[in-house]
Amino acid sequence: MGLNGRSSLAQSPGRTNPAWEQSIRSGLDYLARTQTARGQWNTPSYPTALAALAGTALLCSGSTTTQGPYAQQIARCTDFLISKCRGNGLIGDPTTDNRYTYGHGFSMLLLSQVLGEEGYEDRRLELLEVLRQAVDFCCNAQTDAGGWGYVSAKDGANYDEGSTTITQVQGLRGCRNAGIAVPAEAIEKAKNYIYECKNDDGGISYSSKQMGTSRPAITAAALAALYNAGDYDGQHVPEMLKYSREKLHTNIADDGTAFGHWHYTYLYYSQVVYRQGDEQWLPFRDRLYDKIVSEQASDGSWTGQISPVYITACNLIILQLDRGLLPIYQR
Repeated sequence: MGLNGRSSLAQSPGRTNPAWEQSIRSGLDYLARTQTARGQWNTPSYPTALAALAGTALLCSGSTTTQGPYAQQIARCTDFLISKCRGNGLIGDPTTDNRYTYGHGFSMLLLSQVLGEEGYEDRRLELLEVLRQAVDFCCNAQTDAGGWGYVSAKDGANYDEGSTTITQVQGLRGCRNAGIAVPAEAIEKAKNYIYECKNDDGGISYSSKQMGTSRPAITAAALAALYNAGDYDGQHVPEMLKYSREKLHTNIADDGTAFGHWHYTYLYYSQVVYRQGDEQWLPFRDRLYDKIVSEQASDGSWTGQISPVYITACNLIILQLDRGLLPIYQR
């Protein structure tokens, strides 16, 4: 993983807008300021998932658990997520969270990125064990169709759903990149699940149980997951990319196209466009970043569905994407 010595000032060519940098710093300071001493954020809904997302946003700045202006917050968040690891490998609490797979997937993603920067041997060993168990749980929770639901296949009567499937695939990819063994069968089943959910227009359905209506958000997320799984040129990718571009690329206004999930949609679609190279990315990025920055509140947060922590974390990951500091988001 060899990323020691990352600089929080690292940036891609063309990142020249001071307003973006100020917005990022204000947002990161908001997350740092609102974190509790235990390492989480006061979010009754999705406490594990939102802690992992907020931690990922902080990690994107270049800070690690030991270095940088947000090191303390990242370390606390890591401690909190480790504390949520149960005996069966689940990172989360099924007694208080009825959609715990979101938290599990986002936690695998964050902890796998932290692992590559962890310099203390005992801490690395602890993270490795947590992630090994998390991968086992994830694979055991996969449905017969190859996807995942809001809960494990056993707890959820084998029901699957696209957005949770994406979090698992990206989390598994992060673990594999960090050196954790991930069964190839689980990834292949997930890829086939995405293909089976594709409609004639190139879009992806909400679930294999509810085929027919394409969802731009899930299609964009599925593309990002396929890229993470190494599928850049598969037979289904061009149609999915064409559908996503038609729905999401030119008009980035929150006009209902994303089915009420604009920030989730562009969290993933920005990853898709970024991997297309600078010719596609730079003009799109400028429009997207200007829109996001214009909507920021004076305290550094953004507001919207679920909680300000969720919206702020999503926006900050997008705004820091082309810093290229986290392996999972790199080209």
